[in-house]
Amino acid sequence: MNFKHVSYLWDEAEAAKLKGDEVALLVYRSNLLGADLRLTNYGGGNTSAKVISKDPLTGKEVEVMWVKGSGGDLGTMKRSGLAALYVDRLRSLINVYEGVAKEDKMVELFNHCIYDLASKAPSIDTPLHGFLPFKHIDHLHPDAAIAIAAAKDGKRITRELFGGTIGWVEWQRPGFDLGLKLKACLDENPGIRGIMLGSHGLFTWGDTAYESYYNTLEVIECCAQYIEDNLGKKGPVFGGARMTSLDREARLRQASALAPVLRGLCSSRTGMVGHFTDDERVLEFINSHDLARLAPMGTSCPDHFLRTKISPLVLGLAPDADLADVKTALEPAWEAYRKMYADYYNTCKHPDSPAMRDANPVIILYPGVGMFAFAANKQTARVAAEFYTNAINVMKGAEAISAYTSLPRQEAFNIEYWLLEEAKLQRMPKPKPLSGRVALVTGSAGGIGKAIARKFIEEGACVLINDNDAARLSGATESFMSQFGRDAFAAEVLDVTAADTIQRAFAAAALAFGGVDIVVNCAGLSISKPLEEHTENDWDLLYDVLVKGQFLVTQAGVRVMRQQGFGGDVLNIVSKNALVSGPNNAGYGSAKAAQLHLSRLNAAELGKDHIRVNTVNPDAVITDSKIWEGAWAEGRAKAYGVTVAELPAYYAKRTLLNEIINPDDIANACFVFVGGLLDKSTGNVLNVDGGVAMAFVR
Repeated sequence: MNFKHVSYLWDEAEAAKLKGDEVALLVYRSNLLGADLRLTNYGGGNTSAKVISKDPLTGKEVEVMWVKGSGGDLGTMKRSGLAALYVDRLRSLINVYEGVAKEDKMVELFNHCIYDLASKAPSIDTPLHGFLPFKHIDHLHPDAAIAIAAAKDGKRITRELFGGTIGWVEWQRPGFDLGLKLKACLDENPGIRGIMLGSHGLFTWGDTAYESYYNTLEVIECCAQYIEDNLGKKGPVFGGARMTSLDREARLRQASALAPVLRGLCSSRTGMVGHFTDDERVLEFINSHDLARLAPMGTSCPDHFLRTKISPLVLGLAPDADLADVKTALEPAWEAYRKMYADYYNTCKHPDSPAMRDANPVIILYPGVGMFAFAANKQTARVAAEFYTNAINVMKGAEAISAYTSLPRQEAFNIEYWLLEEAKLQRMPKPKPLSGRVALVTGSAGGIGKAIARKFIEEGACVLINDNDAARLSGATESFMSQFGRDAFAAEVLDVTAADTIQRAFAAAALAFGGVDIVVNCAGLSISKPLEEHTENDWDLLYDVLVKGQFLVTQAGVRVMRQQGFGGDVLNIVSKNALVSGPNNAGYGSAKAAQLHLSRLNAAELGKDHIRVNTVNPDAVITDSKIWEGAWAEGRAKAYGVTVAELPAYYAKRTLLNEIINPDDIANACFVFVGGLLDKSTGNVLNVDGGVAMAFVR
């Protein structure tokens, strides 16, 4: 079969290497399915394989089911992400099953069925695989299949489209009883090749890993082609366009200007990180006549819903609206959304429901511009946007072939506030100290700046790395991508002496993460010459980069922080030379002194905005520093009567601790200021110089 709507990725040569290891083939198949977002969402769906293994206690052969465990993602899953259970024990749980009212109790009993004690904890979907007899099973959430599953006439369409070879099970929350219903559907329809779950997704299977994979692709391809064949037959998609989008440059300009305001509104309870997309599929939906009807309905697939909340918030702004005082204009919409969410919670809650969670929207739709998502971290925000894009695909398909239906609100609540989901949330690792925070560190492609950026990411922050050297920035980008992945950072060329590049960098941070709340002024250079050799150009360059650069970057950062409205941090990497007088250092030393006093002035002015301004004073940080290349090192060595090679030891010996200072030492000092323990400190100076008595702050 020629596949048009899905990606056929099976490689016979790769699969042949795994022959005889059904668990390895399960992982291989899962990774292929998870690699195509048209087949399933990040973290969604599950797959399984049943194999004959030797019981470690009896030595007898037993049937063992390997199935994706709780959490994890098919596209990146390894063997360690699977749960392994005795099939006979799992099926014997029917003897103690007390019905739907006691459904959640069954999850604890899965632990009595575990074959491999080192395997992942079983998920709630385990019985859905266990009660079906097939060796290999795929449960996915393909947009095309869910479009049919969420259509008003979905059951009829499924029967007619597949000639009765795909069964149908009405919507039900996943669990033990749904597993029994899948088995009943198979018993009533022997010979079927899969089952459609109403409003939820698709089950398909095969006798081998390849047969299951191919069957899955064929069924999804058929669903997608059916939708494509029917697009437009009922009229324009989503009722046609109600408005046109701004051009791309204008969209990004408007989105970057608005993002910090939205981030501030969404962070009323806890700090959020943002994501923006102007994907064509999103624009088609948000610009349509049917947006007002479909958006409040919310999503159908529980995986979609858990990520995107009950419904999105649609902004009532014109695409080209003046954003000068937009926060005041938007506050009533946020209050209305929070009230709607509180009413939803209070209407649907059960006596044992967990406390109401954050009432702010996750998905925000701006007609003519694009979609914003806000969550506790960048990955969660990006994935939420991807899930809502999937939901748009589902709505589009369902409307093309019938009419879209969403989960009833009570059912949606029962999923969102399911005690098992709450338990999963409680098991999540404690957030890192800088989770939910966004930093812009100037000069972060190397040396001190790179170390600070790395430290902040390791502690949970998202960072906009930058440099005026595009080649150096490219190298840092490659390194950070390899170490941290795409959700931890973004990169932009920034010259602190050029206001336009500063604005572009902050705009990039707004588009990537929603704004900025930590600014680190680290970019710098040094010129060491005797007074008579110092040129006017030397002087201007030092003051432009060190003083004016710090001023311009801080000014731009404060503007964003004020739009967000929840304070922030400015850290200035200055120098012991701001306090110590040395030879051949008139330009550099005086510029550093100006940086230090500018820090004090900013601290005094910005306290009312809860923006803290603090200073870290390093000394002689030579590792990976462009400052120490060439003339500066030669000038300092000459001034102190040593060779360039002797400089590190010379600087260490003149300190009280006799220590060489490294970039990581400065990064740690920066973290001390922003890590949460010094939130009531501003205007401070922290020396990280090994102890230079002349640099003590008096």
